[in-house]
Amino acid sequence: MDARAVIAKLRQKAVPTEEELIWFAKGLASGEVSDAQAGAFAMAVCLNGLPPTARSALTLAMRDSGDVLHWDVPGPVVDKHSTGGVGDCVSLLLAPALAECGAFVPMISGRGLGHTGGTLDKLEAIPGLSTQVPQARLQQIIADVGCAIVGATARIAPADKRLYAVRDVTATVESLDLITASILSKKLAASPEALVLDVKIGSGAFMKTPEAARALAVSLVETANAAGCPTQALITDMNQPLVASLGNALEVAEVMRALTSGQDSPIIALTAALAGTVLQKSGLSETAEAGEARIAAILKDGRAAERFARMVAAQGGPLGFADKWERFLPEAPVILEVTSEAAGYVAAIDGEALGLCVVQLGGGRMVESDGIDPAVGLSDVVPLGTKVGRGDVIARVHAARPEAAQEAASALRAAVSVASAAPSVLPLVHERIG
Repeated sequence: MDARAVIAKLRQKAVPTEEELIWFAKGLASGEVSDAQAGAFAMAVCLNGLPPTARSALTLAMRDSGDVLHWDVPGPVVDKHSTGGVGDCVSLLLAPALAECGAFVPMISGRGLGHTGGTLDKLEAIPGLSTQVPQARLQQIIADVGCAIVGATARIAPADKRLYAVRDVTATVESLDLITASILSKKLAASPEALVLDVKIGSGAFMKTPEAARALAVSLVETANAAGCPTQALITDMNQPLVASLGNALEVAEVMRALTSGQDSPIIALTAALAGTVLQKSGLSETAEAGEARIAAILKDGRAAERFARMVAAQGGPLGFADKWERFLPEAPVILEVTSEAAGYVAAIDGEALGLCVVQLGGGRMVESDGIDPAVGLSDVVPLGTKVGRGDVIARVHAARPEAAQEAASALRAAVSVASAAPSVLPLVHERIG
């Protein structure tokens, strides 16, 4: 076959065959397809789109361009994916809670992207913990612990890795078809028997409008189901951080407080909703509602905390993390209180601006090669609807240097709007798709 012929078809709004898409994906992985041809392919798909059948074929072709994992475990293999937000550390609660229910969760996760934090970066704030785990060791951890959260090896969907890098420099990241194929080629490579998708909407999400979020959710659900993986998506609110902290070690601390306090919180509620859905899809619960109640109980009674500690130890982190986590997490040398300059109610929070504030502090990456300071970030961010007076603390900045803290404080004040009237706060779950 010929890359030029596939690109010409797309340019003319014709649909490549399944065989052509398989060949193209293999060419991306092997290098037979050049960067110029990969860029032309991405632009043609971005401009003209793909019908659902071709989108599914491209997704599976990209999945099959590398290793596809297989499991020998006495229960269903399940997974979850989030499209990204701020203060969103659900994966760290969801994986151990599902394992407590008899599911097996080999979660292949990513690093921070843009203003959103990365699950791998958060876990690596725990001293000694490694997210780069060889396949044989991953199989052993899943069999022994029931869950692991790791990065993709170079052999997982290599066609996607190549195409993603090209999309980033050719202004084709926004293509719904290519986003779908990118997300699902990696998730389906782990061979889940059920999948739940958390599609974020709001100021802290990539998708800012209901129309954009719903279109992505529908595309993901249709494509995953067509691939034989029972899938549902929840469109969830990201108009404020899910927890009161942003930053890697600070979010791990929020996770441990949620897992050990036994108290209700938004992150407990959303984790239960997502995990209950995947329990129903995998056959471990008759209904999503029953699964949700079961997960909520596990999160509150300490069982998920102990399972999380076992996962931490299995991935090289300290023993007994659930009992003494505060000893292990790094702390920033500078902590600055940020106060409100007006009295009223917290009416709006620019989540993207908060996420970029953490990046500027050193808690995320401006370019791929940047290192990360796990200790920096924001904590005690007041939720929407909070009544504040002039001079009241609305957040705390954790920084490496005093001047960085002052810059972050200015950005934070600009991101939090105070008004005379309390806002309407939207529900956590807007809609279920599939």
